[in-house]
Amino acid sequence: MIKTKDIWIAGFALFSLFFGAGNLILPPSLGAKSGADWWIVVLGFVLTAVTIPILAIFAHAKLQGTLYDFGKKVSPIFSTAYCMLIYAIAIAIPSPRTAAVTHEMAIHPFFETPPILTSIIYFIVVFIFAINRNKIISLIGKFLTPIIVLILFIIIGVSIFTTSGTVNPSTFTTPFVDGILEGYQTFDAIGGVVVGAVIIISLNLKGDDSFEERKKLITKAGIIAGAGLLLIYGGLILSGSLFSSTFAENASRTDVLTSLSTQTLGNLGTTFLSILVALACFTTAVGIVTGTADYVKGICKDSKQAFIITAAIACIIGVIVGSYQVDFIITLAVPALMFLYPITIVLILLNIVPNKYASKLVFRSVVLVTFVFSITDFLGFIIPRENLTGIKNIIPLANQSLGWVLPALMVFVGLNLRKIR
Repeated sequence: MIKTKDIWIAGFALFSLFFGAGNLILPPSLGAKSGADWWIVVLGFVLTAVTIPILAIFAHAKLQGTLYDFGKKVSPIFSTAYCMLIYAIAIAIPSPRTAAVTHEMAIHPFFETPPILTSIIYFIVVFIFAINRNKIISLIGKFLTPIIVLILFIIIGVSIFTTSGTVNPSTFTTPFVDGILEGYQTFDAIGGVVVGAVIIISLNLKGDDSFEERKKLITKAGIIAGAGLLLIYGGLILSGSLFSSTFAENASRTDVLTSLSTQTLGNLGTTFLSILVALACFTTAVGIVTGTADYVKGICKDSKQAFIITAAIACIIGVIVGSYQVDFIITLAVPALMFLYPITIVLILLNIVPNKYASKLVFRSVVLVTFVFSITDFLGFIIPRENLTGIKNIIPLANQSLGWVLPALMVFVGLNLRKIR
């Protein structure tokens, strides 16, 4: 029988596995740019950084398998390729980014050590946690997450009650769309399909609960994690907006967060922020490395050696890429996100809807159309955008980098209406 305590621990663990580098540094900067339109930006940001990721957890609760199960209705080849791409990008970008953020915000203000040294020590500890994966939910849910949440609520609370009241005008022309696209940078949709699998495997290792009991636990834990993310994101975006007039015009994302913590918590701000950054980033890196190693272990007939080797390789990649600056890693991530995010979103949604509306034909057609119509969004960050003006003017929402949305929706609705007839 699953206890309420187990649900809250799993919910806290999920929140912490989601809440990493991007989740921390993106919202305040987004709020600073949005100004008085902060609430519109919140709606867009929450759509891709909370709603879709938590739906991924609900899909995991329904499937209770691995990431491979998300795309197997398209084809085994597609699902295998998709898994490999997801895990390769996860260990190459968001995981190393956590080390880079930790160095810039938690280590560099106190020590003049090189970023490579931070990355080495950081991923050694990540590796230790990963190979003790059966204790992950308990360690993160019981101890690390409460500290993260407490510090965040202190920063948000103080910022709301101490603001000067001067809010800059918004720099966004389409704040809702800008919020959606900035939500991509959190990697939370991808995180949802990756860390959801970590939770599933951890629960399987922990006990003998039935399928339905695990489903209830995962679903309720997802709601808890989603509520936490919603409150934190909304609070950080509002805080960034309220203090928007105090930030330097060209302040980086990390500069905005550092300034916000200093203004709200005074001289202790840097210390508190350092602890917060280190904890938030670390838990996400553990989730990504563990999830990747779990996948490889699964395709290698549950080989423990495969798990350890994969975790080690993921940590070595983290050391190398994590030694670069945060803004460089974020810029590097954009093309990969514009390519994988639309496909990930439709796979999550198709696995949520009742099976009678998500046949193999629907899966294949919707995923294919999504891929085709997101090509212009992907290419827009590789080649000059003016070269794509003609085709972008033809496709609805393409100029907002959402050209795949209407075609995918039309195919989904059309195929299901045809089946009803």
